[in-house]
Formats: sequence, structure tokens, C-alpha cells
Amino acid sequence: MGSSQKASLFSDLADIPLDPHYALKESFRADTHPDKVILGSGLYRDDDSQPWVLPSVEKAEKIGKKTEDSGRYEYLPISGLESFVSAARTVLFGPLDGKENRVVSLQTVSGTGANFLGAQFLAKTLKPSAVWLSNPSWVNHANIWGLAGINVKTYPYWDAKNKRLDFERMISKLETAAPGDVVLLHACAHNPTGVDPTKSQWESVADVCERRGLFPFFDCAYQGFASGDLAEDAWAVRHFLKRDTLEMAVAQSFSKNMGLYGERVGALHLLCGTAKAAMKARGHLSRFQRGQVSQPPRAGARLAATILSDPELFQDWLLDLRKMSGRVEKMRKALYDELIALRTPGQWDHIVSQIGMFSYTGLTPEQVASIQENSHVYLLKSGRISVAGLNSRNVVYVAHAFDAAVRKHPF
Repeated sequence: MGSSQKASLFSDLADIPLDPHYALKESFRADTHPDKVILGSGLYRDDDSQPWVLPSVEKAEKIGKKTEDSGRYEYLPISGLESFVSAARTVLFGPLDGKENRVVSLQTVSGTGANFLGAQFLAKTLKPSAVWLSNPSWVNHANIWGLAGINVKTYPYWDAKNKRLDFERMISKLETAAPGDVVLLHACAHNPTGVDPTKSQWESVADVCERRGLFPFFDCAYQGFASGDLAEDAWAVRHFLKRDTLEMAVAQSFSKNMGLYGERVGALHLLCGTAKAAMKARGHLSRFQRGQVSQPPRAGARLAATILSDPELFQDWLLDLRKMSGRVEKMRKALYDELIALRTPGQWDHIVSQIGMFSYTGLTPEQVASIQENSHVYLLKSGRISVAGLNSRNVVYVAHAFDAAVRKHPF
């Protein structure tokens, strides 16, 4: 820049704070305390607090090396690796029973990319007056839909007083949504609360969507990781599919359930009312995909396709899922048992009734600050923890940290 130019064209931009999840990581890295613990990251860790490469993934990697060819770095089609897209669709929906030509599926840059592609597509095509997000929701949801230019509204979800799903108020609020609005739903292991609707409650949500003419958009980031059962974790999505009264979209991710975090493996699926509409939608989605990434990445999709398509590897993967979900469930129980043994003031049953990687503990911001300052245990201000950050060596320490903070700063 020349010396005569006094300011930047970007000088008037508003300051954007660092995402709270990444800010927490930065604070944790800077802490030199030997007993520090981080419970914020949405990453699975083994009992030694180390990243865990799934054995099924390691086997798929070896198979991939044996079958590598000169085209392994070639561009994929705009819609992605077909063997992956097809297998991912089957894992999510199960048998489509004649609806195959009404489902449009594209490989995306993980679940984030699927959410983004879906938001951009719906903003330009359906032009909804609003998208309805649960309060709270994954922090990136509001960012993604806001960037798409869609008005973001919220429906009640977490009952802070009773530490459960605020279902009655959730349904009541959704009844006020305008026809054509998008309602974003977490297929399983709700992030950040870990609280899911029951099957009968899911049926009621579908009823509201039908009555109000809403467009369901599922975010499915934890299939198989939540309960260890692929079909159980896909129940809500499959219920909406079976009713066949609504068009819908599903953003699917394999970051968590295959541990492919950095490979960014995901898919977007759009169920249309007719095959003709699906064909048109495919063209528009492909145009958006072309404008954003041109073609999705190949390596992670090949790994996922190998696992999903090989019967033996698929069974290995199911064992991996049960191991991960089982360890998380064990850590929930261990934390709960320690808090009960300490007679920590408050109710803690919700820790073991919640599901998946995250738990809304009910801790207040004041208590969270005390835990971080005095015990060097890092969690989000909301009180949400990643249960996967607990292990057999730190769970007692964490429970004592919670107990001390609750006694110092009562509810």
C-alpha cells in the first residue's frame, strides 16, 4: 500500500470474536498445569486421552493401498464418489422401497458442507421466511443459515430447570411457524444437550410438520455413535421417510462415527415428492456444488465406501461403533457415580439419561469459570461437556472439580 493511503477498504468491518470452541482450545493449550483437562472438543478420545483410529478404518487403509491405481488423484464427479454416496444413502435410510428415484444425494465436505449446501439450495429455491433452530443448537447452524440469507428463529428445546427436553413448548412454538419454513432437527445425540425426543415425541414433531407445511431438515452427525445401533439412531429420519407425507433433506457426516474428522466425509440427501422434481433438484444442487467446491475430495470417501461396501469390514465397523458409544456411556455413569458419592448438591440423573458425545451438565457460567480457574478443567460457558474427554484417570478429578464449584457457587 502506498503511504498516501491512510485506511483499508476493510477498516469498517465489525470485529468477529473467535468461535467459543476454538477459544477454549487456545486457553487450554496455554495452560501449563499438569492435571488440566479439556471437555470441550467434539472429538472421540480413548481411555488414554489419545485419538483413536478405528480398526475398521485401518483395514480399509490397507485395502486402499493394495488397490491404488494411477487415477487415485483424479477429479471425482460433481456429485462425488458414487460407491460412497450410494452406500451412505443406504446406511441412513435403509430400504427406500421404490423411492430411489426421488432421492437426490451428493457427497459433501463433511456435515458442515452438507448443511451449507442444503441451506444455500433451499434459500434460493424454497425461499422460506425462516429456518427454525433448537435453542440451543450446534453453534455453526445459525452461522450457516444466516450466511444463506435466511431469517433464523428458534424453538424451545432445553428445560434448564428440570434438565430435560422442553417438549410441550417446543411443539407449541413450531405450531406458529409459517408454511414453507424450514425446521432443523438433530437426528440423534442432540448437540449440545445430549437430549433426544422419544419415538412418540418424534411422531408428534412429524405431525406438526405435516399440519403446518414445514420442511424438515435433519442434521445426522452421530448415527451409530450415539447408541451403537445404526437403525436406532436413524429412527427419526426413517420415520419421516416411511410416512412419505413430506419432502425433506438430511445432512450426513462420517466425521464422528468413522473418526474421519480431517477427511471431511459427508453427504446431502434430498427427498422430493416426484422423480421429475428430483431430477430438476439434482441439476440445481450440482450447480451450487460446482460453485462452492467443484468436486468433493476423494481419499476419505474411498475409505468410507470401502467400509460400507465390504460385509466383513462393515461388521468390524459396527463393533467399533459399539466400543466408542460404550466407552462414552461408561464415562457418563462414572461421572454420575462420583457426584452422587460426593453428595454434590443438585440433581444429576440427566447425565446418564442423555445420549451421545455431549452432556448439558446444568452448571452455571459462574460455576464453569470457577472450575476452570481453580481446577484447570475446561468446558464451555454453557456447561456443555464432551463426555469423550473423560477417562478412568481424570473422571474422579473432574467430579471433585464440579463438586467444589457447586459448593462455592450454589445453584
